[in-house]
Amino acid sequence: MTLFLVLIRYTRPPGELDLLRPAHREFLRRHYDAGRLIVSGPRVDRTGGVVLARGSSAEEVASWFVDDPYAVAGAARHEVVEFTVGSRADGFERFLPSL
Repeated sequence: MTLFLVLIRYTRPPGELDLLRPAHREFLRRHYDAGRLIVSGPRVDRTGGVVLARGSSAEEVASWFVDDPYAVAGAARHEVVEFTVGSRADGFERFLPSL
C-alpha cells in the first residue's frame, strides 16, 4: 500500500497563521471525515506541519491541499511525499484495513 506524507512549510509570520488556523483545522476535519487523513499536527519547531494521508496518487493528495486555507492565503507550501509501506507497528492495520 502507498501512503503520503504531506510536509507543510509556513511562509508567513505566526500572527497571520493564527488567523487562518481555525479554517485550516476545519479543512483537515473534512478530509478526516472523508477517510483521507490518518494523523496530522504541527512541527515541534513551529515551522510547519505534517500530515499522513492515504490516496490513489500524489497528484490526488496534492489537489486536496490546494484548498487548504494556508495555501489559498499563500501562508504555506505543501510537499507531498509518496512512500510504500514496508513495515508497520502491531495494531497500525486498524487505521489501514487493506494492509
